Amino acid sequence: MHTSERHTRQDDARPDLVGARMRRFRTERGLTLRGLAARSGLSIGFLSQVERGVSSIGLTALNSVAAALDRPVAEFFDDGPAPAEEVPSARLPTHFTLTRAASGATEYVSGQQTYRMLSDRGPNLVLEPMLVHIAPGGRRDEAYGHGGEEFAYVVSGELLYEVDGVEHRLHPGDSLHLRSNAPHRLYNDTDKVTTVVSVVTPRLF
Repeated sequence: MHTSERHTRQDDARPDLVGARMRRFRTERGLTLRGLAARSGLSIGFLSQVERGVSSIGLTALNSVAAALDRPVAEFFDDGPAPAEEVPSARLPTHFTLTRAASGATEYVSGQQTYRMLSDRGPNLVLEPMLVHIAPGGRRDEAYGHGGEEFAYVVSGELLYEVDGVEHRLHPGDSLHLRSNAPHRLYNDTDKVTTVVSVVTPRLF
């Protein structure tokens, strides 16, 4: 049995940090905003706002941008975790990590959302479990669809979750599960922080 020891790291909450990296990676690949929009499925206007630090971007949307730019999501933050080494499926090892409440955990901040990673990295894993703190206010992310699935369970506060143009208000104890190909976005329109347990596929890091 192996107990993983985690570390705590929180990046600056300013959205322009992620946006600046996005602009640099895009220009290094010789892509215009239109080209990145076509590859990522996000609008030109939204990507422009993110690059200028006017709007924040959630991790799942950032994952689409990272894939379009052929970059790991971690590279959009300072000193992200090293990607796990991939191994052939025929030789998949047993994976087990135990994260204690008292241990540190890696955190990423993007705009209004703080993501606390709830499990360690490992090869060929599918689920990405996170504890997400969503600050009140801010701009709404753009609704968009992508591959995979998403599950959200509200621990505290309220969450407005829009799926395919229909808004659903979630309260503590409410949960939501969807195939992520439906256009969706979430937003905290209250004056308090909302805390959500979120599990998405595929893994973001």
